[in-house]
Amino acid sequence: NSSDLSPSSFILASIPGLEAAHFWMAIFLCSIYIVAVTGNCAVLFIVKTEPSLHAPMYFFLCMLAAIDLALSTSTVPRVLSFYWFNTREISFGACLVQMFLIHTLSAIESTVLLAMAVDRYVAICHPLRHAAILTNAVTVKIGLVAMARGVLFFLPLPLLLLPLPFCSSRLLSHSFCLHQDVMNLACANTTPSVVYGLTAILLVMGLDAVLICLSYILILKAVLRLASWKERLKVFSTCVAHICVVLAFYVPLIGLSVVHRFGKDLAPLVHVTMGNIYILVPTVLNPIIYGVRTKQIQKRILNLIHIYNN
Repeated sequence: NSSDLSPSSFILASIPGLEAAHFWMAIFLCSIYIVAVTGNCAVLFIVKTEPSLHAPMYFFLCMLAAIDLALSTSTVPRVLSFYWFNTREISFGACLVQMFLIHTLSAIESTVLLAMAVDRYVAICHPLRHAAILTNAVTVKIGLVAMARGVLFFLPLPLLLLPLPFCSSRLLSHSFCLHQDVMNLACANTTPSVVYGLTAILLVMGLDAVLICLSYILILKAVLRLASWKERLKVFSTCVAHICVVLAFYVPLIGLSVVHRFGKDLAPLVHVTMGNIYILVPTVLNPIIYGVRTKQIQKRILNLIHIYNN
């Protein structure tokens, strides 16, 4: 039966009843995408051109910006094409590539967030050893390990789906491709794919979240040992931006996982909205959070605006 063969394409999810509003939805998504690209490019430019920012914390911030650019660019243009030109079909190969990029980049971002938590822990709990432990060379190695970790853990996901037969239903739950979404359309035993996908998530995002929490428990203990509340607030304020970025990454991730696990009867609007939040919210918020919370970046942005206006 030809309907049981691997499909040549999947159909991206639309929101029933809102087809007439696709143009305006695309305008909104495009605006958010432009903000994300502009903000992350500004972070990369500022850190590159400002010698005083050539430190591990800002190199990690550059890694986040590059990841966010890659993640948004691998998904949003295709979504805009869907909303503007009604090109709802995505080829099987393109879907697997997009799925691999989304999960791999998310894993790399999770690892970088863990590295930033360790950076904050060393800076607060062992300030005299910070420069010796987290050198620029070590920072580059951490970035390479993060990339290798993401690729090695999530490359098997599309490979496990590649030989599966798919049923006649090709309609996805989101306007882009995710592993669990594509896997649910297979009409074969998906146990290996389910087990491996869950294992990869737990060993990467799950383990990173636990270690980030552990880092902040140790940071909190060190902060509470300080003499005055003013000193405690001053030291802990250096972690606020990172905590906000961690929440912006993990809250949509957990929300999307819950929707996939328990939300089979929810309206399509919930699935599409949660998917878009998962992709767009961190990429937009990360440069804004660090731009607001980091005085050096804030000052450099104001200088650029002043120069442009003159």
